[in-house]
Amino acid sequence: MAGPGIKLMIGLGVCVLLTGCGDKKPEEKALPRVFVQQAVPSEYAASVTLTGDVQARVQADLSFRVGGKIIERKVDVGDRVSARQVLARLDPRDLQTNVDSAEAQVAAEQARVKQSAAAFVRQQKLLPKGYTSQSEYDAAQAQLRSSQSALTAAQAQLANAREQLSYTALVAEAPGIITARQAEVGQVVQATEPIFSLARDGERDAVFNIYESLLSEPPSDPAITISLLDNPAIKTTGTVREITPAVSAQTGTVQVKVTLNDLPEGMRLGSVVSATAKSAGKTAFELPWSALTKNLSDPAVWRVDGDGKAQLQTVTVGRYLTGKVIISDGLKGGEKIVTAGGQLLHPGVRVEIAENTYEKSTPGAQP
Repeated sequence: MAGPGIKLMIGLGVCVLLTGCGDKKPEEKALPRVFVQQAVPSEYAASVTLTGDVQARVQADLSFRVGGKIIERKVDVGDRVSARQVLARLDPRDLQTNVDSAEAQVAAEQARVKQSAAAFVRQQKLLPKGYTSQSEYDAAQAQLRSSQSALTAAQAQLANAREQLSYTALVAEAPGIITARQAEVGQVVQATEPIFSLARDGERDAVFNIYESLLSEPPSDPAITISLLDNPAIKTTGTVREITPAVSAQTGTVQVKVTLNDLPEGMRLGSVVSATAKSAGKTAFELPWSALTKNLSDPAVWRVDGDGKAQLQTVTVGRYLTGKVIISDGLKGGEKIVTAGGQLLHPGVRVEIAENTYEKSTPGAQP
């Protein structure tokens, strides 16, 4: 058995151990470290680059004014034509028959007029001598007038037949370039059916099909730079001339026509061109994409308040760019926005801000 002295020593040792345990303080939990960037407002003007093509200001579909069978085609797509140039012809035989018939009718009416005129002259000579009656004189005069009217009608019919015959030749009304062909030799076509498409000489437009949302704000500069897509060094300027009022049901876009101030060498009809336009500048905030999170379904960012606590701030994204986002609403300026380390944050948690401010974001970077 242990003596009283040994028991006393063991008791004192236990007390010392218990006293030491009571004096030890629990370790504090480490605060989440984050990188922040101050939200600095700046003027931001979104630029949009579009692709279109050069078209003629005036384009027209050319068609015959009468129906028939095409027997000759004189031009093809890409050919330059002059005013009054014959482009194609129809078989004229049926219409030539109408002309021949009308000419015969005119000749017959001319004979009747000659006969009626002779009869009326005789009545004029006999009436003063009393060798004819007034009624016979009046009948001769009426017959002359009737035959003259019939001759006038026959002559009009002949003129119409000849005009119809002239329509068998399809003629260009103005100089230009043939841009499309819709019929071939041997094809039977109806009147007004398009045969060629003609781009008239004169002013040229750059035509673009764009989404309506891009037109919500007018460009800050009305002058638009147009450059050749395969050779950007060839460029010119233009101004918006026309915007279609309706959205295309097939493409969901609207058509915008830009009048070109001049057409440089190498930029011709049909050339594919690009245009860059900038919208009116407005105050916005540029942040790295890593700063963006969400509040339920709305975009948001983490903001560090004056007490060093993280708060979720709902924002409006004006535009998504490569490696960054443009915040158009939700920030006032001067806020400390978490750009990295916000994955485990929750509203109200105290954070530790890293000493070096996280200025630029690299996709996938972690603090």
